[in-house]
Amino acid sequence: MCLKTTHRTLEQHNNRSKTKKMNTNNQKEAQTKLTKGLLDMIILQYLEHESMHGYQLITRIRKGFGVYFGPSTIYPLLGLLEKKGYVKSIWNMDAERPRKVYNLTNEGKDVLNFTENSLNLICKTMVTDNKIQLQAATHTSTRLKLHV
Repeated sequence: MCLKTTHRTLEQHNNRSKTKKMNTNNQKEAQTKLTKGLLDMIILQYLEHESMHGYQLITRIRKGFGVYFGPSTIYPLLGLLEKKGYVKSIWNMDAERPRKVYNLTNEGKDVLNFTENSLNLICKTMVTDNKIQLQAATHTSTRLKLHV
């Protein structure tokens, strides 16, 4: 009897651990997807606060979002952002070794502000729609109970 109870308890614990692990994995996957999708805006936001070189951005993104993007992702994206006119680079020759430092341009600030406003609107819409759906579901279930 005691062995069966212990086995059931361990099984329940393992199931809870798997659920927690799945939730953690799902959260990590969602965070990675969002970070990838918004990487250009994340870079612009960091550059809004201070000028940085590529390796600084890689480090800040990894520390801030828990997602690693290597040089083969960040540097081409910085080149694209510069081509679009959102960032401007200058060579810093004062450091131990020359580094290309990126600054946010006025056009980059405009794009960043527009994107932030758009994201806020999307989030507000999602919350509002979710509340409406919940209210509708509550009203529907209440009506069903009344008619039964």
